[in-house]
Amino acid sequence: MSSIDDLYRSSDAVALAGHVRARDVTAAELTEAAIRAIDALNPRLNAVIHRLDDMARAQVAAGVSGPLAGVPYLLKELASSWTGAPVTNSSRYLQDQVATADSTVVSRIKAAGLVLVGKSNAPENGWSIATEPVLYGPTLNPWDAGVTPGGSSGGTAAAVAAGMVPLGDSSDGAGSIRVPASCCGVVGLKPSRGRVTLAPLADYWMGGAYFLCNSRTVRDTATYLDAVAGGLPGDPYPCPLPARPFAELAREIPQGLRVGFTVADPTGNPVHPDIASVVRATARALESQGHHVSEYDMTTDLGVLWRTYTEMSVVEAAGFWGWMETVTGRPVTPDKVEPVTWAILTRGRATMAIPHANRVEQLRQMGRAIVTELLPFDIYLTPTLTQPPRPVGYYDMSLTDLDAYNTLWADAVFMAPFNVSGQPAMSLPLGMAGPLPVGVQVVGRPGDEATVLQVATLLEQVMPWRDRRPPVRV
Repeated sequence: MSSIDDLYRSSDAVALAGHVRARDVTAAELTEAAIRAIDALNPRLNAVIHRLDDMARAQVAAGVSGPLAGVPYLLKELASSWTGAPVTNSSRYLQDQVATADSTVVSRIKAAGLVLVGKSNAPENGWSIATEPVLYGPTLNPWDAGVTPGGSSGGTAAAVAAGMVPLGDSSDGAGSIRVPASCCGVVGLKPSRGRVTLAPLADYWMGGAYFLCNSRTVRDTATYLDAVAGGLPGDPYPCPLPARPFAELAREIPQGLRVGFTVADPTGNPVHPDIASVVRATARALESQGHHVSEYDMTTDLGVLWRTYTEMSVVEAAGFWGWMETVTGRPVTPDKVEPVTWAILTRGRATMAIPHANRVEQLRQMGRAIVTELLPFDIYLTPTLTQPPRPVGYYDMSLTDLDAYNTLWADAVFMAPFNVSGQPAMSLPLGMAGPLPVGVQVVGRPGDEATVLQVATLLEQVMPWRDRRPPVRV
């Protein structure tokens, strides 16, 4: 292994960008190191489903600048559009689609100097917390090929955990940043509602959809957030930026926070004892740092929330597929999408307007209730997942019974509530359940990513994960 490969393997994105600025290494050399890493590992993991080596080389040759200039990067194969790159949503129906324009976030990614080396695998239309699309095949977990890396950002999380890239694009409609972070032992922040614009869309899933990244360090996540954060005039959920950069705020030591935590699933399902133990250890670690910690179990009916959320979101999904029919000029047919996708689309098309409007209002009321319930706390800790990663094939998109499929998401009971409430929520790899990583979710007040990042930085120091790496890695 060359010295460049050693540097690439051992450095996070902030460090790599620093080396490029110092001229210790060039962006072209980092690009080639990323290509070698993907060559070596992707045949075993199937995390990168579109290799964009030549695009990356051309991007570097044209010159890159910005706070993360020269850092290799993956874009998730869902929603985000980079001109000239495939944009298939991992669907056979869209398998020939290529982006003809940049989404706003991609324009900001380019301005930050990140170099696109490929696109990461995702389930069809993001509707799974595993990553096993028929079109591209399953992504495997670098910790154990027999279990899921999570989803829907499983390709990004697996690639980051294995060291193919230091960070990559991810998105979250019901845990899709945080679930793969937990399964793969990496960092995943779902930001506050409105923190990152969805443009060219104004909204999706009634404020339930979010974009950011998976990374290996808190400072990478904070730096990336600075690069992409901000709304556009007229966005439906204004979220003012702080006076100082998140990367700067993240380094401040939090003082005397009120911290709540739970190890109880509000729907009555069990929580794996190893996971409960890691959450309790996290609470003790914060208490040892002078914070005021108390156990508190949520009372909002999260089972009702999940059922209402999924019934609302099928309408949003049906609207998406209807829009794509205008783009492709042909109808969506059941032979071109996965069975559960067809079930979602069919139910969404059959949903009446008044019940749908009532569900939207119910979800907004429940979001308010969650925020109000957690007002006594500056930070609230939960398990990310209540069980260790499930076997490959567990989240079966070949099911035609949508209600049965949705019950499979029970392990993710603490995910969708914070999509509905709009609060920032971050999964940190703070322990292990046997040989597999465990994520603890750190939830903040709406708009307060700064405190979440400060607590995450503290936990990164007192419960370090940097040297905990999967068996399949660079």
